[in-house]
Amino acid sequence: MDMSGLASGAGGLLASAFVVAGYTMRTMIPLRIFGILTNIVLIVYASMHHNYPIVVLHVILLPLNAYRLREMLVLVRSVKRSVNSNLSMSWLKPFMTERKCESGEVLFYKHEKAEEMFYIVSGRFHLVESGIELPVGAIVGELGMLSPANERTQTLECLEAGVVLSMTYRKVEELYVQNPEFGFYFLRLVSARLFQNLGKLEAQLAQSSAGIATP
Repeated sequence: MDMSGLASGAGGLLASAFVVAGYTMRTMIPLRIFGILTNIVLIVYASMHHNYPIVVLHVILLPLNAYRLREMLVLVRSVKRSVNSNLSMSWLKPFMTERKCESGEVLFYKHEKAEEMFYIVSGRFHLVESGIELPVGAIVGELGMLSPANERTQTLECLEAGVVLSMTYRKVEELYVQNPEFGFYFLRLVSARLFQNLGKLEAQLAQSSAGIATP
């Protein structure tokens, strides 16, 4: 019996099994893990058969899969940390697009269709109807994704030229599909921020009421 032929056949079957298993993965983290394992198996198998184009291909794909796996793991870890600490959403920055805003520019109007959220990098911005000025580092517009009609509840205006980062709801949905764990913690984070904003609004109303009642 040709042992080398047997080993070669077994190696081919193993490599094929990893490829098929990879296609069955529905979420990104298991897919990337199986992608890395497939790369390693095919590098070894192709090296044994001196199939160097396949070796080169998977040597290139291996670090790419490792990078994407790390990116998703960091994302999930960051959103977990935000839920349990300061409710910051700065971890979304790598997935956002920069946009420069001029003084007097309106980023969105009340009741219009909501399709993206914003992270304030610099400048001054305020919500027109409530008169609330948003600090640098604030996320605004994320709640429109959760409203039944996807409509803006307020108007956002730029008071002083600055820079924002924007992220479409479609991108958030893509991240959710790739990793449902991210979606779970993202919803928890948005809900926590909503309750935090309601608490601030109640405190402001209480202060206003106290000021009116003072003779």
